[in-house]
Amino acid sequence: MKEKVVLAFSGGLDTSFCVKYLSEEKGFDVYTAIANTGGFSEEDLKKIEEKAYQLGAVKHVTLDITREFYEKGIKYMVFGNVLRNGTYPISVSSERIFQAIAIINYAKEIGANYVAHGSTGAGNDQVRFDLTFQVLAPEINIITPIRDLSLTREYEIDYLKQHGYEADFKKMEYSINKGLWGTSIGGKETLKSEQTLPEEAYPSQVTEKEEKIISIEFDKGEICGINGEKKTDKIALIQQLENIASKYGIGRDMHIGDTIIGIKGRVAFEAAAPILIINAHKMLEKHTLTKWQQYWKDQLGTWYGMFLHEALYLEPVMRDIEKFLESSQKNVSGTVYIKLRPYCFTLVGVDSPFDLMKTELGEYGETNKGWTAEEVKGFIKMMANPLKIYYNIQKKNQ
Repeated sequence: MKEKVVLAFSGGLDTSFCVKYLSEEKGFDVYTAIANTGGFSEEDLKKIEEKAYQLGAVKHVTLDITREFYEKGIKYMVFGNVLRNGTYPISVSSERIFQAIAIINYAKEIGANYVAHGSTGAGNDQVRFDLTFQVLAPEINIITPIRDLSLTREYEIDYLKQHGYEADFKKMEYSINKGLWGTSIGGKETLKSEQTLPEEAYPSQVTEKEEKIISIEFDKGEICGINGEKKTDKIALIQQLENIASKYGIGRDMHIGDTIIGIKGRVAFEAAAPILIINAHKMLEKHTLTKWQQYWKDQLGTWYGMFLHEALYLEPVMRDIEKFLESSQKNVSGTVYIKLRPYCFTLVGVDSPFDLMKTELGEYGETNKGWTAEEVKGFIKMMANPLKIYYNIQKKNQ
C-alpha cells in the first residue's frame, strides 16, 4: 500500500507541482485539501477540485473555515486595528495559521503518514505551516518539495508541461492568495525595490469613477451594517463591502517588512474591505474610548498582530490579549461615514450614542462649562511645576 500524504492545495503553481511530484516521483497517494478562508466562490472551488484530480490526487476535499477565521482571527484584528507597519492588514499571514490547523486536523482524521505544503525556503509561510504542524501533530512528518529542491517558478512550469499538464501558465506568473481578509499578489516586480505591480496584475479592476458616500455600522466593535442595512452575517457584510470598494481600487498597496526568517520582503495586496473597516473602526474608537484605553489598545493590538503574523497564534498570551481587546469594545458602537473616490477614501465623521465629544462640560476651542478661568489657570500652574523645578536646578548648576 502507498503511504498517504495530505497536501495543502490552493491550485496555484507551487501546489500543482507538488501533486505531480509527490505522486509520480515519490509514489505517494496524494490527498489534496484546500482550507477556504472566504476567498473562493463555489465555481472557484469546483475548478480547484477538478485541477487536483487532473494532476493525480487520490482524493480532494474543501475545508470551509471562513466562519472560524472570522470568529477567532478577523474579529480581534479589527478590535486591535491591526495594520502591520501601519499598512498591511496581515491578510494572508493571519489566515495561514487557521489553514494549517484545518489541514493537520484532516491529516490526523484520515490517518495520513505525512503532510505537505508548497512553501519556499525564503518566506514566512514555511514557518507558519511547519510550526503549527509540529505543535499539533509532532508524529506526522512534513514534506516540502519546493523548499527542499530550491525550485524556481520557471522550473515548475517546465516540469508540469513535460508531464502533460495543460494550464494557463501566464496567469501562474503571479502568486495570488485570496481570502476573506484580502488578497496578496507576488510576482517579479515585488522582488525589486524600485518596481510595482502593473494594473492588470490586480484581481479587481477600477470601474467606478464617481465619488460616493457610504456608511459602516458597528456594534461593540463588530461590523453590523452597511448603508443603513443591518445583517447578522459578518462574513456577508465584509464581502459586500469588498464588492463596493474594490471597484474604486481602494485597499491596494505594497507591504515592505521584516520576515520571520530575518530578511526584508515585499508583497502587493488589495484589501478594500479590511482597510475601510479598520480605519472606520479606529475613528469610531477615537470618539468612544478614553485616552488610556486607546493607548494600551495600540500597544496590545500591535503585539497581537505581530504574534499572529509570526506564527505564534497558539501562544497562550494571545487568548489573554483577546480578552482585553473584547472588553475594550463595550462602547464601540455607532455609524461611520466614508467618502469613496477612485484609489482613495475620506473618513467623514461618526454618529454614536457613546461619543465622548457629546458632553455638557465644554466644546473644544469654544466654550468651557465645567470649569472657570481661574480654575484652569491653577491647573496650568501646577502642571508646570515639575518643569519649573527642573530648569531652575539646571540654571543653578551652569
